[in-house]
Amino acid sequence: MKAVLCKEYGPPESLVIEDIPSPRPGKGQVVITVKACGVNFPDTLIIEGKYQFKPALPFSPGGEVSVVTEAAKLIPIPGDIDFATTASFTLVFGTAHHALKDRAHIKPGETLLVLGAAGGVGLASVELGKLMGARVIAAASSDEKLEVCKQHGADDVINYTNEDLRERVKTLTGGNGVDVIVDPLGGNYSEPALRSIAWNGRFLVIGFAAGDIPRIPLNLTLLKGCSIVGVFWGSFTEHEPRHNQENLQELLTWLTEGKLKPHISATYPLGHAADALNDVLNRKVKGKVVLLTGE
Repeated sequence: MKAVLCKEYGPPESLVIEDIPSPRPGKGQVVITVKACGVNFPDTLIIEGKYQFKPALPFSPGGEVSVVTEAAKLIPIPGDIDFATTASFTLVFGTAHHALKDRAHIKPGETLLVLGAAGGVGLASVELGKLMGARVIAAASSDEKLEVCKQHGADDVINYTNEDLRERVKTLTGGNGVDVIVDPLGGNYSEPALRSIAWNGRFLVIGFAAGDIPRIPLNLTLLKGCSIVGVFWGSFTEHEPRHNQENLQELLTWLTEGKLKPHISATYPLGHAADALNDVLNRKVKGKVVLLTGE
């Protein structure tokens, strides 16, 4: 079978595609045929050795599908949902749902600010926030990205390339601030967003796609009476598997009912895995990009 392999840490161009022996399942395992696989920001980190987990070389990067896996971890594809949609769904919607439901305990009528709102987790947070009854403010780096956010439920938008994030939030909320912040970016965006939070607000730390891990002045939590809450969906699935399964069933129900509509901005054949990863690195992706195997 063909596999995308990381044989040495480096940029996407260092990946190779090779024929490798088809795997055999062990006890309690199954072998699956991969039709499509989602591409995510952590994939760009893991191939450069910058992720918190470093699998032994060589390895095939990717967090949403495995050729050999535990049978208990399989998720049946619901209804007539296509392979590309299901490949783009679990990680980003699982993360956003866990963040808003379990970590922020978001309530109907609260105001949600989503940074990097056109990205995978960002756009999923926009959709889920709206579905869960929040007023959603989407912040992104271009008007084109913000138009996609509007199509997926954003009530208001902020282009932080040419608008002052704090001032715009202040205007949109009448000076009250936002109740919940989804931050998959980090970098220079986190602190001004946190300074825009309301009393008893919850700031959700999801990732650092902008590059740097920010150093937040902790006095802000005191002054704002707010919480900074970590969100690591991967660890959540391991520590609370039953709760995760309940969350996934809720998400899949909403998907089959048409209440959630994952956005795929591009698909690539497996041989163009480096192009897909570079799209993620260069922040060109709106929603998700998916690799198709042609199987």
